[in-house]
Amino acid sequence: MTHDAYQIDGADRPGRWIITCDHATNLVPAWVSGGDLGLPTADMNRHIAYDIGAEGLSRHIAAALDSPMISSRFSRLVIDPNRGEQDPTLLMRLYDGTVIPANRAADAAELTQRLERLHRPYHSAIADLVDQRPDPVYCAIHSFTPKLTGREARPWEVAILYGQDARLAVPLVQACRAAGWVTGDNQPYTGNLPGDSVDRHAIQRGIPNILIEVRHDLIDTPDGQALWAGRLAPILEQVLANSGL
Repeated sequence: MTHDAYQIDGADRPGRWIITCDHATNLVPAWVSGGDLGLPTADMNRHIAYDIGAEGLSRHIAAALDSPMISSRFSRLVIDPNRGEQDPTLLMRLYDGTVIPANRAADAAELTQRLERLHRPYHSAIADLVDQRPDPVYCAIHSFTPKLTGREARPWEVAILYGQDARLAVPLVQACRAAGWVTGDNQPYTGNLPGDSVDRHAIQRGIPNILIEVRHDLIDTPDGQALWAGRLAPILEQVLANSGL
């Protein structure tokens, strides 16, 4: 199923998991500044515009878990679907040292249009997927850059982020480390971001949840995406089975 704001793969799959990819693409809709945010192609291909490799990884994991996967169809620089509507970073004007020209002068009307045409339909579709299952488990897939501008290189291969609900996250961290991967426990970011996708669709509803970030140089090719999905999916199944949830 394809909508201007999202794509759903495997909506009828019976698995409990709902796999989401908030930052799947660097696409800028034509109605947003003529389809051009004023950035060179090199910047639109960076992590500031989307989560490199995350869409392919999400698709492989969802297939392995026989579960649906929903992905956004707009760049995080157009409007960030992993932010609440009141978050000041919902529409970024500066990201990792790069000014976003088309966002600098975006007014309230422009923000509202992006919310109504992209952000809200995407979240409505996620909510529908959650509502369709009696016992859903929420898994958000992201990637992170090996190095932010002017910062130290990041050593983690995989990162597990979580807020106050760590029922699946803590055993998943342990399982990843047991597999020999350098695994960040709420690193390189904190998983406690009120109003983000996991908070909105899982934590506030008491639904078991996990947010996985993979360093994007490991999944920037189709082979890498398939490799890491093959590693992660069995561990996700095992962690859920052991949890009793």
